[in-house]
Amino acid sequence: MIDLTSLLACPRCDSPLTGFRCTPCRVDFPVRERVPWLFAEPDSAMSEWHNRWQLALAILERDRKRAAVAQKDSSDTQALARLEQLVLGYAEQKKCLGRLLEPLAHHAGADLETHLALKTRPPTQQGLLTYAANMFRDWCWGEEENRLALEAVSSLLKKNGPEKILVLGAGAGRLAYDLHQSLDSAITVALDINPLLAYAANRIINGETVTMWEFPLAPRRAEDVAIERALSAPGPAREGFHYVLADALRAPFKTAQFDAVVTPWFVDIVEEAPAKLLPRINRLLETGGIWINHGSLAFGQANPADRLSLEELISLSTTCGFGEIESSETTVPYMNCPNSRHSRLEAVVTIKAVKQTDTPQPERHQALPDWIIDGRRPVPLTRSFQSQATVTRIHAFIMSLIDGKRTLTDMADVLEQQKLMQKQEATSAIRGFLIKMFEEEGGGRGY
Repeated sequence: MIDLTSLLACPRCDSPLTGFRCTPCRVDFPVRERVPWLFAEPDSAMSEWHNRWQLALAILERDRKRAAVAQKDSSDTQALARLEQLVLGYAEQKKCLGRLLEPLAHHAGADLETHLALKTRPPTQQGLLTYAANMFRDWCWGEEENRLALEAVSSLLKKNGPEKILVLGAGAGRLAYDLHQSLDSAITVALDINPLLAYAANRIINGETVTMWEFPLAPRRAEDVAIERALSAPGPAREGFHYVLADALRAPFKTAQFDAVVTPWFVDIVEEAPAKLLPRINRLLETGGIWINHGSLAFGQANPADRLSLEELISLSTTCGFGEIESSETTVPYMNCPNSRHSRLEAVVTIKAVKQTDTPQPERHQALPDWIIDGRRPVPLTRSFQSQATVTRIHAFIMSLIDGKRTLTDMADVLEQQKLMQKQEATSAIRGFLIKMFEEEGGGRGY
């Protein structure tokens, strides 16, 4: 049996860990409910996710209050039943999150300076519930989608018989679990950055049933607006399955520890450029190890140059030490919740590549630039900053004109008199701004 700790290295300095302690850094990486926190600064990461948990609770409470107000104001019998279900769902979901994330309720205070100095931070675009739908797909109603994903990936691994498998961006964990159950690997490590997904999945794969409420995007029936789900696995995971909380861009493992790395719906989601990410994947594999990427390749990186086509990704892989590359594409159902009209077919690409050689490693991933961290370097005047400055000035001026007396046309006249805009352009800009403000206030209902 392979011990998880024998594979681990410090995400701060790359030194081997003693248990879950880095002696050179004098850092103990906590283990909460059998899940180790292997972030570079675990206390700060825990505080960050604690804050996102509290934000999720606040949003649920806001939505509960909105539904309760609408329920109070309604006299329609059908609407009342639907709104009652929503109020119940939001209230119960708060309780579910409280039970699952109880480990976050008791943690060390954040050391913001240390957090910043290490230049680590969970991506701002991922909230606690961003991928909640994956939990229901993985452990409730998504058997067909899960089966197809397993077949696509396991068919490429079976003949190699990997002993040590790492799933980067494991999400709610079903593919990692299915691979571990169907292949004869000694150890499978599922890594994700989101504690809700990790704690829910870890309970489920250990034989527990987890309760969560789902709010389908397009409910088929009134009673489908909020559904209590019981999430469970076909059976407990066999020995050797481990979940870890960590940043995949600072993966907490020694070099060349795995003979298979799987990245499901991952390389096109993370913020890092593929030219830096692929060498990091290469480092984790032993020579001859297999990398499998499975997903739609919908690259969304900020830099258009990083939004690779399949051909470009394959070409980049060869320059990053991979060879014997093969790919296939098939159309599969995606997020096909039976209680929702919102689902789609996705063209999914599965890529298999074999590590041929080591490749030079990029610098340690930095979530924040130096001009934010040390405060001693000039803040660059980027195009986006310039554009935002102009928009902010105009919006501030528009706000100063709102006195309860001026009309939209009056305000456009002022912008034209100040030579800020032509009247037609000013009218359009003001109307767009006021629409946004109106919608953010809940359509004028004071929400």
